[in-house]
Amino acid sequence: MTGWLLILMLLVLGGVLATLGDRLGSKVGKARLSLMGLRPRRTAVLITVLTGSLISALSLGLLLLVSRQLRVGLFELNALQTKLNESRNALKASRQAQKKASRELIQAQAERKRASKDLADAKAKAETLRQALVPLQQQRQELEAERARLSRDVKARDAEIRRTEAELAKVRDRIRSGEAELRQLEKNVLALRRGSVVLSSGEPLATVTLRLDNPGQAKQVIDQMLREANLQAYQRVLPGEKADRQILLVPRNDIERLEQVIRQPGTWVVNIRSAANVLLGETVVYAIPEVRPNTQVVNTGDVLARTTIERNETDNEAVRNRLNLLLASALAEAQRRGSLSQGLQFDANRLNSLGQLLLERAPSSIELEVVTLRSSDTADPVAVELRAVGDIPANTPGGAPTP
Repeated sequence: MTGWLLILMLLVLGGVLATLGDRLGSKVGKARLSLMGLRPRRTAVLITVLTGSLISALSLGLLLLVSRQLRVGLFELNALQTKLNESRNALKASRQAQKKASRELIQAQAERKRASKDLADAKAKAETLRQALVPLQQQRQELEAERARLSRDVKARDAEIRRTEAELAKVRDRIRSGEAELRQLEKNVLALRRGSVVLSSGEPLATVTLRLDNPGQAKQVIDQMLREANLQAYQRVLPGEKADRQILLVPRNDIERLEQVIRQPGTWVVNIRSAANVLLGETVVYAIPEVRPNTQVVNTGDVLARTTIERNETDNEAVRNRLNLLLASALAEAQRRGSLSQGLQFDANRLNSLGQLLLERAPSSIELEVVTLRSSDTADPVAVELRAVGDIPANTPGGAPTP
Protein backbone atom coordinates (compact mmCIF):
# COMPACT_ATOMS: atom_id res chain seq x y z
CA MET A 1 0.00 0.00 0.00
CA THR A 2 1.38 3.42 -0.96
CA GLY A 3 2.00 6.20 1.59
CA TRP A 4 -0.55 8.60 0.02
CA LEU A 5 -3.33 6.01 0.17
CA LEU A 6 -2.47 5.26 3.78
CA ILE A 7 -2.59 8.97 4.69
CA LEU A 8 -5.93 9.31 2.90
CA MET A 9 -7.37 6.37 4.82
CA LEU A 10 -6.09 7.80 8.11
CA LEU A 11 -7.74 11.18 7.32
CA VAL A 12 -11.05 9.57 6.42
CA LEU A 13 -10.96 7.27 9.44
CA GLY A 14 -9.99 10.16 11.75
CA GLY A 15 -12.81 12.30 10.35
CA VAL A 16 -15.37 9.53 10.78
CA LEU A 17 -14.26 8.72 14.32
CA ALA A 18 -14.11 12.46 15.24
CA THR A 19 -17.65 12.95 13.93
CA LEU A 20 -18.88 9.90 15.82
CA GLY A 21 -17.08 11.10 18.99
CA ASP A 22 -18.55 14.57 18.66
CA ARG A 23 -22.10 13.25 18.17
CA LEU A 24 -21.63 10.79 20.99
CA GLY A 25 -20.39 13.62 23.27
CA SER A 26 -23.32 15.82 22.19
CA LYS A 27 -25.85 13.08 22.86
CA VAL A 28 -24.25 12.35 26.21
CA GLY A 29 -24.35 16.08 27.05
CA LYS A 30 -27.96 16.43 25.93
CA ALA A 31 -28.96 13.33 27.76
CA ARG A 32 -27.14 14.71 30.78
CA LEU A 33 -25.65 11.28 31.52
CA SER A 34 -23.31 10.84 34.47
CA LEU A 35 -20.50 8.26 34.77
CA MET A 36 -18.69 7.38 37.99
CA GLY A 37 -20.44 10.21 39.82
CA LEU A 38 -19.17 12.91 37.39
CA ARG A 39 -21.26 15.81 36.28
CA PRO A 40 -22.88 15.53 32.87
CA ARG A 41 -20.51 18.15 31.44
CA ARG A 42 -17.47 16.27 32.82
CA THR A 43 -18.91 13.04 31.51
CA ALA A 44 -19.20 14.56 28.00
CA VAL A 45 -15.56 15.71 28.21
CA LEU A 46 -14.47 12.22 29.33
CA ILE A 47 -16.36 10.63 26.43
CA THR A 48 -14.67 13.07 24.01
CA VAL A 49 -11.19 12.23 25.45
CA LEU A 50 -11.84 8.50 25.19
CA THR A 51 -13.02 8.95 21.62
CA GLY A 52 -9.80 10.85 20.74
CA SER A 53 -7.69 8.12 22.37
CA LEU A 54 -9.60 5.53 20.40
CA ILE A 55 -8.91 7.46 17.22
CA SER A 56 -5.14 7.52 18.01
CA ALA A 57 -5.14 3.80 18.91
CA LEU A 58 -7.03 2.82 15.80
CA SER A 59 -4.79 5.00 13.65
CA LEU A 60 -1.62 3.49 15.13
CA GLY A 61 -3.03 -0.04 14.89
CA LEU A 62 -3.98 0.50 11.27
CA LEU A 63 -0.51 1.84 10.49
CA LEU A 64 1.14 -1.13 12.15
CA LEU A 65 -1.21 -3.51 10.39
CA VAL A 66 -0.70 -2.24 6.88
CA SER A 67 2.93 -0.97 7.07
CA ARG A 68 5.66 -3.55 7.59
CA GLN A 69 8.33 -0.84 7.52
CA LEU A 70 6.64 0.96 10.45
CA ARG A 71 6.48 -2.28 12.44
CA VAL A 72 10.13 -3.00 11.74
CA GLY A 73 11.16 0.56 12.61
CA LEU A 74 9.12 0.57 15.82
CA PHE A 75 9.92 -2.87 17.23
CA GLU A 76 13.18 -4.00 15.50
CA LEU A 77 15.09 -0.77 15.33
CA ASN A 78 17.68 -1.79 17.94
CA ALA A 79 18.28 -5.15 16.24
CA LEU A 80 18.65 -3.42 12.89
CA GLN A 81 21.12 -0.96 14.35
CA THR A 82 23.08 -3.90 15.85
CA LYS A 83 23.14 -5.66 12.46
CA LEU A 84 24.17 -2.40 10.80
CA ASN A 85 27.09 -2.03 13.23
CA GLU A 86 28.09 -5.66 12.62
CA SER A 87 27.92 -5.09 8.88
CA ARG A 88 30.07 -1.99 9.23
CA ASN A 89 32.59 -3.94 11.33
CA ALA A 90 32.57 -6.75 8.75
CA LEU A 91 33.08 -4.20 5.99
CA LYS A 92 35.97 -2.68 7.92
CA ALA A 93 37.54 -6.13 8.43
CA SER A 94 37.04 -6.88 4.74
CA ARG A 95 38.80 -3.65 3.79
CA GLN A 96 41.67 -4.52 6.15
CA ALA A 97 41.88 -8.00 4.59
CA GLN A 98 41.89 -6.36 1.15
CA LYS A 99 44.75 -4.10 2.21
CA LYS A 100 46.66 -7.13 3.57
CA ALA A 101 46.04 -9.01 0.33
CA SER A 102 47.33 -5.99 -1.59
CA ARG A 103 50.51 -5.96 0.50
CA GLU A 104 50.96 -9.72 -0.08
CA LEU A 105 50.43 -9.17 -3.80
CA ILE A 106 53.14 -6.51 -3.81
CA GLN A 107 55.47 -8.93 -1.97
CA ALA A 108 54.65 -11.69 -4.47
CA GLN A 109 55.44 -9.35 -7.34
CA ALA A 110 58.77 -8.51 -5.69
CA GLU A 111 59.51 -12.25 -5.35
CA ARG A 112 58.64 -12.68 -9.00
CA LYS A 113 61.07 -9.93 -9.96
CA ARG A 114 63.81 -11.63 -7.94
CA ALA A 115 63.00 -14.95 -9.61
CA SER A 116 63.19 -13.25 -13.01
CA LYS A 117 66.60 -11.85 -12.08
CA ASP A 118 67.80 -15.35 -11.05
CA LEU A 119 66.52 -16.71 -14.35
CA ALA A 120 68.36 -13.99 -16.24
CA ASP A 121 71.57 -14.82 -14.32
CA ALA A 122 71.22 -18.49 -15.22
CA LYS A 123 70.70 -17.61 -18.87
CA ALA A 124 73.78 -15.38 -18.72
CA LYS A 125 75.80 -18.34 -17.37
CA ALA A 126 74.49 -20.47 -20.22
CA GLU A 127 75.56 -17.81 -22.71
CA THR A 128 79.00 -17.66 -21.08
CA LEU A 129 79.33 -21.43 -21.47
CA ARG A 130 78.36 -21.16 -25.12
CA GLN A 131 81.05 -18.55 -25.65
CA ALA A 132 83.57 -20.76 -23.84
CA LEU A 133 82.81 -23.56 -26.31
CA VAL A 134 83.80 -21.40 -29.29
CA PRO A 135 87.57 -21.45 -28.66
CA LEU A 136 87.41 -25.19 -27.98
CA GLN A 137 85.72 -25.75 -31.33
CA GLN A 138 88.31 -23.56 -32.99
CA GLN A 139 91.03 -25.55 -31.26
CA ARG A 140 89.46 -28.76 -32.56
CA GLN A 141 89.47 -27.39 -36.10
CA GLU A 142 93.10 -26.36 -35.75
CA LEU A 143 94.07 -29.80 -34.43
CA GLU A 144 92.22 -31.49 -37.28
CA ALA A 145 94.08 -29.31 -39.76
CA GLU A 146 97.35 -30.19 -38.03
CA ARG A 147 96.51 -33.89 -38.21
CA ALA A 148 95.79 -33.59 -41.95
CA ARG A 149 99.15 -31.92 -42.51
CA LEU A 150 101.04 -34.49 -40.45
CA SER A 151 99.33 -37.38 -42.26
CA ARG A 152 101.38 -36.56 -45.37
CA ASP A 153 104.55 -37.55 -43.53
CA VAL A 154 103.36 -40.57 -41.49
CA LYS A 155 106.68 -42.44 -41.40
CA ALA A 156 108.73 -39.48 -40.15
CA ARG A 157 106.19 -38.06 -37.69
CA ASP A 158 104.24 -41.11 -36.55
CA ALA A 159 104.78 -40.39 -32.84
CA GLU A 160 103.70 -36.76 -33.26
CA ILE A 161 100.52 -37.86 -35.04
CA ARG A 162 99.61 -40.25 -32.20
CA ARG A 163 100.11 -37.49 -29.65
CA THR A 164 98.01 -35.04 -31.69
CA GLU A 165 95.22 -37.58 -32.14
CA ALA A 166 95.19 -38.26 -28.44
CA GLU A 167 94.96 -34.54 -27.69
CA LEU A 168 92.25 -34.17 -30.34
CA ALA A 169 90.25 -36.96 -28.71
CA LYS A 170 90.57 -35.24 -25.34
CA VAL A 171 89.44 -31.94 -26.83
CA ARG A 172 86.47 -33.68 -28.43
CA ASP A 173 85.62 -35.23 -25.08
CA ARG A 174 85.82 -31.80 -23.47
CA ILE A 175 83.59 -30.35 -26.20
CA ARG A 176 81.05 -33.16 -25.82
CA SER A 177 81.17 -32.73 -22.06
CA GLY A 178 80.67 -28.98 -22.41
CA GLU A 179 77.77 -29.45 -24.82
CA ALA A 180 76.15 -31.96 -22.47
CA GLU A 181 76.63 -29.56 -19.57
CA LEU A 182 75.07 -26.77 -21.63
CA ARG A 183 72.02 -28.89 -22.45
CA GLN A 184 71.67 -29.87 -18.81
CA LEU A 185 71.96 -26.24 -17.74
CA GLU A 186 69.25 -25.20 -20.21
CA LYS A 187 66.95 -27.96 -18.97
CA ASN A 188 67.53 -27.17 -15.29
CA VAL A 189 67.51 -23.36 -15.51
CA LEU A 190 64.60 -23.17 -13.04
CA ALA A 191 65.90 -25.98 -10.84
CA LEU A 192 69.17 -24.12 -10.26
CA ARG A 193 67.24 -21.58 -8.15
CA ARG A 194 66.20 -24.29 -5.73
CA GLY A 195 69.61 -25.52 -4.67
CA SER A 196 72.86 -27.21 -5.72
CA VAL A 197 73.30 -30.64 -7.32
CA VAL A 198 74.69 -33.07 -4.72
CA LEU A 199 74.23 -36.27 -6.74
CA SER A 200 75.09 -36.36 -10.43
CA SER A 201 73.41 -38.64 -12.91
CA GLY A 202 75.22 -41.99 -12.98
CA GLU A 203 77.04 -41.41 -9.67
CA PRO A 204 77.37 -44.70 -7.70
CA LEU A 205 75.61 -45.03 -4.34
CA ALA A 206 76.67 -48.58 -3.50
CA THR A 207 79.03 -51.06 -5.19
CA VAL A 208 79.36 -54.68 -4.02
CA THR A 209 81.22 -57.71 -5.31
CA LEU A 210 79.39 -60.90 -4.34
CA ARG A 211 79.23 -64.62 -4.92
CA LEU A 212 76.21 -66.48 -3.57
CA ASP A 213 76.69 -69.98 -2.20
CA ASN A 214 72.94 -70.22 -1.67
CA PRO A 215 70.69 -68.63 -4.36
CA GLY A 216 68.03 -68.15 -1.71
CA GLN A 217 70.17 -65.39 -0.19
CA ALA A 218 69.71 -63.15 -3.26
CA LYS A 219 66.76 -61.17 -1.90
CA GLN A 220 68.44 -60.63 1.48
CA VAL A 221 71.66 -59.40 -0.17
CA ILE A 222 69.75 -57.02 -2.45
CA ASP A 223 67.78 -55.60 0.51
CA GLN A 224 71.05 -54.95 2.38
CA MET A 225 72.53 -53.17 -0.66
CA LEU A 226 69.40 -51.00 -1.01
CA ARG A 227 69.63 -50.04 2.67
CA GLU A 228 73.27 -49.03 2.25
CA ALA A 229 72.44 -47.05 -0.92
CA ASN A 230 69.51 -45.37 0.85
CA LEU A 231 71.81 -44.40 3.75
CA GLN A 232 74.36 -42.98 1.30
CA ALA A 233 71.61 -41.01 -0.48
CA TYR A 234 70.42 -39.63 2.88
CA GLN A 235 73.94 -38.47 3.78
CA ARG A 236 74.36 -36.72 0.44
CA VAL A 237 70.87 -35.27 -0.14
CA LEU A 238 69.61 -34.71 3.43
CA PRO A 239 72.78 -34.26 5.50
CA GLY A 240 72.26 -34.16 9.24
CA GLU A 241 68.83 -35.84 9.13
CA LYS A 242 68.13 -39.28 10.54
CA ALA A 243 67.68 -41.96 7.88
CA ASP A 244 64.30 -43.14 9.15
CA ARG A 245 62.53 -43.68 5.82
CA GLN A 246 63.12 -44.85 2.27
CA ILE A 247 63.98 -42.05 -0.15
CA LEU A 248 65.70 -44.32 -2.71
CA LEU A 249 63.32 -45.54 -5.43
CA VAL A 250 64.42 -48.39 -7.72
CA PRO A 251 62.11 -49.89 -10.39
CA ARG A 252 60.72 -53.22 -9.24
CA ASN A 253 61.39 -54.95 -12.56
CA ASP A 254 65.07 -53.91 -12.34
CA ILE A 255 65.30 -55.45 -8.86
CA GLU A 256 63.67 -58.67 -10.09
CA ARG A 257 66.07 -58.85 -13.05
CA LEU A 258 69.03 -58.21 -10.71
CA GLU A 259 67.86 -61.01 -8.40
CA GLN A 260 67.61 -63.43 -11.34
CA VAL A 261 71.16 -62.61 -12.48
CA ILE A 262 72.96 -62.94 -9.13
CA ARG A 263 71.22 -66.27 -8.46
CA GLN A 264 73.31 -67.73 -11.28
CA PRO A 265 76.73 -69.26 -10.46
CA GLY A 266 79.68 -66.90 -10.59
CA THR A 267 81.04 -63.73 -9.03
CA TRP A 268 79.08 -60.57 -9.79
CA VAL A 269 79.63 -56.85 -9.33
CA VAL A 270 76.47 -54.92 -8.48
CA ASN A 271 76.47 -51.13 -8.78
CA ILE A 272 73.48 -48.98 -7.70
CA ARG A 273 73.79 -45.52 -9.23
CA SER A 274 71.70 -42.35 -9.40
CA ALA A 275 69.38 -42.16 -12.39
CA ALA A 276 69.36 -38.33 -12.56
CA ASN A 277 70.81 -35.21 -10.99
CA VAL A 278 69.54 -34.69 -7.43
CA LEU A 279 69.41 -31.33 -5.64
CA LEU A 280 70.19 -30.74 -1.99
CA GLY A 281 67.05 -31.19 0.12
CA GLU A 282 65.04 -33.32 -2.32
CA THR A 283 63.02 -36.15 -0.78
CA VAL A 284 63.19 -38.72 -3.59
CA VAL A 285 66.27 -40.24 -5.28
CA TYR A 286 65.67 -42.42 -8.34
CA ALA A 287 68.31 -45.10 -8.92
CA ILE A 288 68.99 -48.01 -11.24
CA PRO A 289 71.01 -51.17 -10.53
CA GLU A 290 73.75 -52.49 -12.80
CA VAL A 291 75.20 -55.98 -12.65
CA ARG A 292 78.14 -57.42 -14.54
CA PRO A 293 80.45 -60.40 -14.10
CA ASN A 294 83.48 -59.74 -11.91
CA THR A 295 86.49 -60.01 -14.19
CA GLN A 296 90.10 -58.95 -14.08
CA VAL A 297 90.29 -55.67 -15.96
CA VAL A 298 94.03 -54.90 -15.62
CA ASN A 299 97.14 -56.94 -14.93
CA THR A 300 100.30 -55.95 -13.12
CA GLY A 301 102.50 -53.91 -15.43
CA ASP A 302 99.80 -52.97 -17.94
CA VAL A 303 100.45 -49.65 -19.70
CA LEU A 304 97.20 -47.69 -19.63
CA ALA A 305 98.34 -44.50 -21.38
CA ARG A 306 101.40 -42.84 -22.92
CA THR A 307 102.33 -39.28 -23.82
CA THR A 308 105.36 -37.30 -24.91
CA ILE A 309 106.49 -34.07 -23.29
CA GLU A 310 108.18 -32.03 -25.99
CA ARG A 311 111.44 -30.19 -25.47
CA ASN A 312 109.71 -26.80 -25.53
CA GLU A 313 107.28 -27.77 -22.72
CA THR A 314 109.39 -26.69 -19.77
CA ASP A 315 107.13 -24.39 -17.74
CA ASN A 316 105.16 -25.53 -14.72
CA GLU A 317 101.68 -25.14 -16.26
CA ALA A 318 102.53 -27.07 -19.43
CA VAL A 319 104.01 -30.00 -17.47
CA ARG A 320 101.11 -30.07 -15.01
CA ASN A 321 98.55 -30.07 -17.82
CA ARG A 322 100.38 -32.86 -19.60
CA LEU A 323 100.45 -35.01 -16.44
CA ASN A 324 96.76 -34.37 -15.74
CA LEU A 325 95.82 -35.34 -19.30
CA LEU A 326 97.93 -38.48 -19.01
CA LEU A 327 96.17 -39.55 -15.78
CA ALA A 328 92.76 -38.77 -17.28
CA SER A 329 93.58 -40.93 -20.31
CA ALA A 330 94.68 -43.77 -18.03
CA LEU A 331 91.43 -43.59 -16.02
CA ALA A 332 89.37 -43.56 -19.23
CA GLU A 333 91.25 -46.65 -20.46
CA ALA A 334 90.64 -48.49 -17.16
CA GLN A 335 86.94 -47.68 -17.33
CA ARG A 336 86.83 -48.74 -20.97
CA ARG A 337 88.18 -52.13 -19.90
CA GLY A 338 85.29 -52.45 -17.42
CA SER A 339 86.55 -50.91 -14.18
CA LEU A 340 83.99 -49.17 -11.96
CA SER A 341 86.65 -47.10 -10.23
CA GLN A 342 86.00 -43.35 -10.22
CA GLY A 343 89.68 -42.47 -9.82
CA LEU A 344 93.23 -43.81 -9.83
CA GLN A 345 95.43 -44.58 -6.81
CA PHE A 346 98.96 -43.24 -7.05
CA ASP A 347 101.74 -41.88 -4.85
CA ALA A 348 101.35 -38.09 -4.87
CA ASN A 349 104.87 -37.53 -3.54
CA ARG A 350 106.43 -39.55 -6.34
CA LEU A 351 104.26 -37.70 -8.86
CA ASN A 352 105.46 -34.35 -7.50
CA SER A 353 109.05 -35.54 -7.62
CA LEU A 354 108.60 -36.64 -11.24
CA GLY A 355 107.10 -33.27 -12.11
CA GLN A 356 110.07 -31.47 -10.51
CA LEU A 357 112.52 -33.60 -12.51
CA LEU A 358 110.65 -32.77 -15.71
CA LEU A 359 110.88 -29.06 -14.93
CA GLU A 360 114.63 -29.28 -14.23
CA ARG A 361 115.50 -31.53 -17.19
CA ALA A 362 117.70 -30.54 -20.07
CA PRO A 363 115.79 -29.49 -23.24
CA SER A 364 114.66 -32.83 -24.69
CA SER A 365 111.54 -34.85 -25.43
CA ILE A 366 110.52 -37.29 -22.69
CA GLU A 367 108.02 -40.14 -23.12
CA LEU A 368 105.86 -40.93 -20.07
CA GLU A 369 103.58 -43.88 -19.41
CA VAL A 370 101.06 -44.92 -16.75
CA VAL A 371 101.71 -48.48 -15.53
CA THR A 372 99.49 -50.53 -13.20
CA LEU A 373 101.12 -51.71 -9.94
CA ARG A 374 98.84 -54.72 -9.36
CA SER A 375 96.01 -56.63 -10.92
CA SER A 376 92.51 -55.26 -10.34
CA ASP A 377 89.04 -56.67 -10.84
CA THR A 378 85.91 -54.81 -11.93
CA ALA A 379 85.11 -53.16 -8.60
CA ASP A 380 88.69 -52.87 -7.27
CA PRO A 381 90.60 -49.57 -7.18
CA VAL A 382 93.26 -49.23 -9.87
CA ALA A 383 96.74 -48.47 -8.50
CA VAL A 384 99.17 -46.93 -11.00
CA GLU A 385 102.58 -45.34 -11.27
CA LEU A 386 103.89 -42.73 -13.71
CA ARG A 387 107.20 -43.68 -15.29
CA ALA A 388 109.57 -42.04 -17.73
CA VAL A 389 110.69 -44.24 -20.61
CA GLY A 390 114.44 -43.99 -20.27
CA ASP A 391 116.44 -41.56 -18.11
CA ILE A 392 115.55 -37.93 -17.65
CA PRO A 393 118.60 -35.81 -18.63
CA ALA A 394 119.31 -33.12 -16.04
CA ASN A 395 120.86 -29.71 -16.58
CA THR A 396 124.54 -29.34 -15.60
CA PRO A 397 125.61 -26.40 -13.37
CA GLY A 398 126.83 -24.64 -16.51
CA GLY A 399 123.52 -25.05 -18.23
CA ALA A 400 124.57 -27.77 -20.74
CA PRO A 401 122.82 -31.15 -20.69
CA THR A 402 124.66 -34.08 -19.14
CA PRO A 403 126.02 -36.70 -21.54
